[in-house]
Amino acid sequence: MAMEIWKFSGEDAKDAARIWNEVVEDGVAYPQEDCLSEEQARDFFSSQTYTGIVRDTETGEAVGLYILHPNNVGRCGHIANCSYAVERSARGKRIGEILVGDSIEKAREAGFRIIQFNAVVATNYPALTLYRKMGFRQLGTIPGGFRMKDGSYEDIIIHYLCLRIEDIEALGQCYNQ
Repeated sequence: MAMEIWKFSGEDAKDAARIWNEVVEDGVAYPQEDCLSEEQARDFFSSQTYTGIVRDTETGEAVGLYILHPNNVGRCGHIANCSYAVERSARGKRIGEILVGDSIEKAREAGFRIIQFNAVVATNYPALTLYRKMGFRQLGTIPGGFRMKDGSYEDIIIHYLCLRIEDIEALGQCYNQ
């Protein structure tokens, strides 16, 4: 499967809503409970610092996306946050790796110094494996921090990745553990 990634435009809203809503409906990774309409998707994805869409170049079908935006404001505005979504039928094909890699590049280009994930669900083993592979570090666990679709609670794990070499070097041993 050959993939191409590009910046979201309003024309991508229907595909983006479909992919995003699959993850929301699964109820095991995103905190959102309500699906996006096409109009809401257009507004939501356009409002991000960057939204990347990945398309299968053979079929032309959009199969994944990510959003990149500040994790906070003001004095913490240099820290980015990202969310990733891969269409169910395309999972397990390394599309997440393409999305994460591109988001790291775009975060650097946008001037962010760090990417932080606030709530990676502890049972999301594919994401945990991918983030470790991509160099993210686990910061801590919040017991029962995520309410699953079935009403049970799972731990969430905070992750971060330093984007600038001087920041990585400054962390020294802590980063390399």
